[in-house]
Amino acid sequence: MYIVAGVLFVLSGLFYAAGNQEIGSLGTEMCRYGSTFCDSPHYVLTGAGLAAVWAAFVSVR
Repeated sequence: MYIVAGVLFVLSGLFYAAGNQEIGSLGTEMCRYGSTFCDSPHYVLTGAGLAAVWAAFVSVR
């Protein structure tokens, strides 16, 4: 689950960069299909935080 949280964290950074037109044609394609996430990358970041909390919760021994 920590891997999922890490992937979502990286994706939130990519959507942030794509929303600010910092990564060229890749950003254009990302925003074409995921315009909501380009406009509000904190949605993905919140998902990453929830995944990390859930991973910590289920890994308690």
